[in-house]
Amino acid sequence: MRSFEQAVKYGPNQTYIGNLTPVELKSQPQPWYRNLMEDAAAKGPHGEIYDELTFYGVLKIVDTFELVLLTEEYAAQAKTALAGRGYFDEIRLALLEKTTPAGEITELVNNHKAEGLWWGEKLIGCVRQAHETDSNLNAHTMLENLVAKASGVLAVIKLVKQNNLDPATVDYCIETSEEAVGDMNQRGGGNMAKAVGEFAGLVSATGCDVRGFCAGPAHGILHAAAMVKSGAFKNIVVFAGGSLAKLAMNGRDHVNKNMPLLEDMLGGYALLIGEDDGHSPVFRTDIVGRHRISSGASPQAVIQAIVCDPLDQNGLKLTDIDLYAPELQNPEITVPAGAGDVPLANYKMIAAMAVKRGEIERTAMNDFVEKVGLMGFAPTQGHIPSGVPILGYARDSIMRGKINRMMIIGKGSLFLGRMTDLFDGISIIIEPNHMAPQEEAADISGLKAEIMDLLGEALAKAATEIAGR
Repeated sequence: MRSFEQAVKYGPNQTYIGNLTPVELKSQPQPWYRNLMEDAAAKGPHGEIYDELTFYGVLKIVDTFELVLLTEEYAAQAKTALAGRGYFDEIRLALLEKTTPAGEITELVNNHKAEGLWWGEKLIGCVRQAHETDSNLNAHTMLENLVAKASGVLAVIKLVKQNNLDPATVDYCIETSEEAVGDMNQRGGGNMAKAVGEFAGLVSATGCDVRGFCAGPAHGILHAAAMVKSGAFKNIVVFAGGSLAKLAMNGRDHVNKNMPLLEDMLGGYALLIGEDDGHSPVFRTDIVGRHRISSGASPQAVIQAIVCDPLDQNGLKLTDIDLYAPELQNPEITVPAGAGDVPLANYKMIAAMAVKRGEIERTAMNDFVEKVGLMGFAPTQGHIPSGVPILGYARDSIMRGKINRMMIIGKGSLFLGRMTDLFDGISIIIEPNHMAPQEEAADISGLKAEIMDLLGEALAKAATEIAGR
């Protein structure tokens, strides 16, 4: 197990919150878990890393049905940690004052009516079952759901606070995690979006959940961009909390190779998609790649459908994209587990397609991968690595003129649900805002002409009235 300090100093985690760019991560000595960054900070321009006790405090605050129990000592510590952040008002923080004796928590856990919350070797709390017989409301499931909710709340609040947003201006929210919230009569009914929005202060918003396995975030972004462009809503927050089920997913392989349990991080993200402000990067809703039911599941067929086809339909080449953001999973986690370097495999496939299409020479494949690809740095949280972790870096790069086009790629393994053996994938392109100077000038000159016409009409009318008098 890693300490919180070790997790903060870990290069990929620093990249996730923006203290290190993906390009800079590549130059960090590997293995990253043995070469920690001593000057690392828990806060960054694109996020923050929270310790486990602080997270338990959030877990308690966002619990509407009094399922989360904490002992007095540790609830007080969590309250102190959260009070200094300004994330919750006094009414919310006061929820941490309702505590439970340690003996009662131990009894619930021992009787399998609750899942324990641990601080090192000490049991300091638990999450109770919400129903005696409904397996969809048992303690384990409630813990998973509450973890996704709490980490989603943290992500949205961080988005609001760090960017000085007025949460009341958000009128829709889309949640894209992998949790199916419901009871035995509606096992995936939801709605995690509004459950999170309630505690994040999105008082004017409605919303819904979008599920697509690992591709969920990319689907959610497309939904939001299309709704904003249609005029249905002005400001939409797309977000997701983390997946408890993914923690230590490959832990046995890591331990067998004398590595720490690197899958000890819950990922979360949140982004605001709003109306065109004339300068922010834009989503090209007219250039969308999609894996059709008939596309096939081979790696080549998938890349053809979600990467090549949308470019072909819009007169673009693979070389016209400056940056691709596929599954950005941390290779230091996946390679020891036998899953390989997932981002690199995607980039090599795109490069191979570029060779096949005659856009680059075979000898230039490595250079192409180096140019358009990035090191994976996201925790293996299923939906979290699929493109979205790069959005902060990509937005900065576009705004500074470093890149022109970026493609977000989301892919999903639908066979996991045992309903189909189909694959899934979707992509969307982000570009700079193309409000050209000549277009602005034309708009201004047109406005001037309209004003002069109105002024002329007014003068003519005034002259007529004077003549009449």
